Amino acid sequence: MTKYDVIVIGGGAAGLSGALALVRSRRSVLVVDDGTPRNAPAEGVHNFLTRDGTPPGEIYALGREEVLGYGGEIAEGTVTTARKDDDGFTVELADGTTYRSRRLLVTTGLTDVLPDIPGLAERWGKDVIHCPYCHGWEVRDQAIGVLATSPMAMHQVQLFRQLSDDVTLFLHTAPEPTDEQWEELAARGISVVQGKVEELEVSGDQITGVRLEGGKVVPRQALAIQTTVRARAGFLADLGLEPILIENNGIEIGTAIQVDGMGATEVSGVFAAGNVTNPMAQVMPSAAAGLMAGAGINFDLITEETAWARSETGSGRVE
Repeated sequence: MTKYDVIVIGGGAAGLSGALALVRSRRSVLVVDDGTPRNAPAEGVHNFLTRDGTPPGEIYALGREEVLGYGGEIAEGTVTTARKDDDGFTVELADGTTYRSRRLLVTTGLTDVLPDIPGLAERWGKDVIHCPYCHGWEVRDQAIGVLATSPMAMHQVQLFRQLSDDVTLFLHTAPEPTDEQWEELAARGISVVQGKVEELEVSGDQITGVRLEGGKVVPRQALAIQTTVRARAGFLADLGLEPILIENNGIEIGTAIQVDGMGATEVSGVFAAGNVTNPMAQVMPSAAAGLMAGAGINFDLITEETAWARSETGSGRVE
C-alpha cells in the first residue's frame, strides 16, 4: 500500500490550500473528499478577493487542478475511521478502501443544524441565510426577517439593519429582550414580532412571508437565522480526538476541534484547519488556516526526517 506523507481529509478551501502548500514543498499528498462542502447551497462565494461571486464548486475545481498540477492525488469518498498505526495513520473510507500516511490534515468542515420550521431547509443558502458578510449584499434593501432562536439574534439583527431599512425581528423561541435592547431596537427602527413562527410562505422560488402560529403572515423576502454548528469529526474518535464546545459570551455556538496557531491538535501528527476548528471562518480565512497547517505539517516532517538523518550518520561533526 502506498504511504503518503500527508492525507488531507476534506477538499474545501482549507484542505486544498493545505494540500497545495504541501505538494509545492515536494510532499506526497492525497486529498480525500466527499463532495459536500458547507457552502454547497450558495450561489457564490463572497468577500473572496478576485473571486467574489464565484460559485463554490468552481473555486474548488480550480483548487483541485492546482493540487493535481504539482503531483497531488485526489480520491472521492467519505472517511469513516482514522486510526494510529506503528509509524503513521490509516484511514478507512465508507467503501472499505484504506490509505496510509505519516500525517493527517483534517478539513472536513461542519454541519449547520437549522431551526425545525417547515419550508426553511429548502430555502437554506438562497433566501434563508445566516451571515451578513456572506449574503448580506444580495438581500440589501429587501424586507428582511431575523428569526430569534438564541440571544445572538440581537447581534445579528443589528448587522442586517445595516443592509436594509425594513428589518423585522421574530422573537420566536429566544429570550425576551432586555430594556436596553428594546431601546436599541426602537432606535434603529427594527420591528419586533412576538409569538412562534410556524412556517415560511414561498411562492415560485422566493420567500414571500413568515407565518406565525395562529395564521398571521408577515410579508418578508429573506430570513436570517442562527444555526448551531457541529464539527464533522466523528471519524476521529479512535484517535481520542473529540470536538469541544464553543461558546460566545456564554451562548453555545456549536462544536469544533481545538488546534494551536499552526493547526496542530492534541494528537501528535494530526492537524486541522477551516470550519472544523473555527465555525466563524469564511472561505478566505479557512484557506489561510489550511496554508498555515500545511506549513506546520511540512516542518513537523522535516524535524522528524532530521532526527532520522542524525541517527543514521551519528553525532560526529563534519569538518
